[in-house]
Amino acid sequence: MTPGRFVRFFLISLLPLLSLSAARAEVVSALRIGVLEDAPPLAYRDANGQLTGFSIKIAQALCAELSVRCELIVTRLDYLVDDLAAGHFDIAAVGLLNTPERRQKIAFTKPVYRSVTVWLARAGAEPGQPGMRVAAFKGSAQENYARMRGWDVVGAHTDIQMVDQLGAGVAQAVIAPLMTLLNLQKDPRFLKLGLTPRVMQVAELDGLACYGINLRRADLKGPLDEAIDKIKRNGVYDRINSEFLPFRVN
Repeated sequence: MTPGRFVRFFLISLLPLLSLSAARAEVVSALRIGVLEDAPPLAYRDANGQLTGFSIKIAQALCAELSVRCELIVTRLDYLVDDLAAGHFDIAAVGLLNTPERRQKIAFTKPVYRSVTVWLARAGAEPGQPGMRVAAFKGSAQENYARMRGWDVVGAHTDIQMVDQLGAGVAQAVIAPLMTLLNLQKDPRFLKLGLTPRVMQVAELDGLACYGINLRRADLKGPLDEAIDKIKRNGVYDRINSEFLPFRVN
């Protein structure tokens, strides 16, 4: 075989391997990101139906830092952790408190923002008060906290559903993240209820919210943590914070 024919033969024999390598590169160049679509200002659809919000923009900024493509997959909070553990997506771009129960199923990034829980009820109504039914998001740390203490809890998927429950008398109070209050205060029906917000000084609910990671993709934690640090240093995080939230959460 002449040198020229040998080189051609060698290159042709490499084509299948190169194609396979390219396919693998495409797989690792995209991250499947679980997101919510009904939790403004963190995650929602804009007037054009596009997913947006603080948490989604942060996730996209992290993908940009990692030079990978974000594939957004809509999920719901009440089965988000189980879906992540099952591998339906690689990362959950939802602020989750890093609890022992959740650590049995998923891994976590370093904290993305500070999480605060509020109690919303008429003046004088106290958390855990007998005869009071409390609305909480299904699958949330707040719902788990309330149920563990034997409170009468009614689950909700969205803040709109919470307002419906309050207006119908199905619930008399709300326990939810502070972010939820921002959207509730835009609803005239909620404002008419005259509920008073109060920050709950409870260790289990006052903490740092992280994004979740599938345990089989634990290799992502280091790069994601570095990307979080970088967007907080280079101003990207602050710009997203200012776009969607009226206060600093870093």
